[in-house]
Amino acid sequence: MTTGGGATPAAGAPALPRAIVFDWDNTLVDGWGAISAGLNAAFDAFGLPRWTLDEVKGRVRKSLRDSFPAIFGAEWERAREVFYREVRTRHLDVLHSMPGTTGLIPALATLAPLAVVSNKQGILLRAEADRLGWTRHFRALVGASDTRADKPAPEPLRLACAACGVLPGPEVWYVGDTGLDMQAARRVGCKAVLLGDAEHDGGVGAVDADLVFPDAEHLRAAVTGLASAARMR
Repeated sequence: MTTGGGATPAAGAPALPRAIVFDWDNTLVDGWGAISAGLNAAFDAFGLPRWTLDEVKGRVRKSLRDSFPAIFGAEWERAREVFYREVRTRHLDVLHSMPGTTGLIPALATLAPLAVVSNKQGILLRAEADRLGWTRHFRALVGASDTRADKPAPEPLRLACAACGVLPGPEVWYVGDTGLDMQAARRVGCKAVLLGDAEHDGGVGAVDADLVFPDAEHLRAAVTGLASAARMR
């Protein structure tokens, strides 16, 4: 595994990605306040114990349609209504970009096609990208229920790659913050790239990434360096 913590050796250095696809929550943005409020509203409605914010960050991985049936059983669709009603009232007000991503996104958009694949509902994802002024930088913003199956199923990443004009493969990076993101990348043959320390998911060693960058600035510097090297060849 190559890390982005320092200079990348020339031997075995990755190629400039043909496209970069990002996860959304806890990778590019912090929207946990709305997600936590929505979950706890649903738990309250069904008399279930609340989750702390740390528990939400540690447990939320799959899309709602993949996770709610296990939590709420036959009533999961009613729980979904409660969740989304709460989230819609606040998600844009509590939305923040993750450190360094405000500069990262426009910088990388000049070097490679960008897209997003998230397990956040597509309509919410696209509203958040609009609020941040980022929509123009992405070829596609693929959210939950936008394809037949949600991440880590292969369909969302295939759709994002198609929008970027490339086929899935090792020269496409999927950048995320969890082991589920790394799994999604490998299911379609993309490079699994971890951004951050995955502390909420067992740490770097537990998520089995191909590349690791501790923060947005290291990722930006690495891709910029690969672009410079490609121009010099």
